Amino acid sequence: MAGWGATLTGLYARKADISLRGYAGWNSRMAIQILDKVFPKDTEIKPSLVILYFGGNDSADPDFPNSPHVPLQEYVENMRKIVHHIKSLSETTRLIMLSAPAVNEEQIVQFYGSNLGRTNERGRIYSEAGIKLGQELGVKVIDFWSALQERPDWLTTVFWDGMHLTKEGSDIVVRKILKALREAEWKPSLHWKKMSDEFSDIIITLNGADGIILDDWQKEYE
Repeated sequence: MAGWGATLTGLYARKADISLRGYAGWNSRMAIQILDKVFPKDTEIKPSLVILYFGGNDSADPDFPNSPHVPLQEYVENMRKIVHHIKSLSETTRLIMLSAPAVNEEQIVQFYGSNLGRTNERGRIYSEAGIKLGQELGVKVIDFWSALQERPDWLTTVFWDGMHLTKEGSDIVVRKILKALREAEWKPSLHWKKMSDEFSDIIITLNGADGIILDDWQKEYE
């Protein structure tokens, strides 16, 4: 099951190295404790782009046993600290935020036997708070909560358990990220189609001419 990070890694092969730093079960409170380790300021090589995503666990019901819940205002301030830290890494480090996601509560109950403290309404509240923060800080924000619900069949297609993404759900994220990169006025552009390969493939076409041919799966994300 290809996640959106894996898809981006494939698209950016030999164009940029992508480091996946997803931590299952983590929330923004935990993230700020390791911020300096994940993004040290004293390294020579700084990231060109960071995609920041927390909110799904933070927005869980605080009364659910062992809940990863983080109160809304603390979540906002944690995200503010993370944004400031990332933006301070270098003048050329770009940032895109993903807001808190939607969930399918009925599917979660069917899969796990309870809703695990997750509700779509709580996700909406945290999503809106994250979007507002991004706008305040001048950071590009993807409304992940709304994006997942754009498909009329989203309840049956974007999750495999009500909260973790299927291939279809991951593709929604990829397309939203690529759209943000395409529309950004960043120089140089960080969209995969506008970045050169480190060493390009040499393709001999049927008529004998040299050329570059995209794999069929790449054409979906042009």
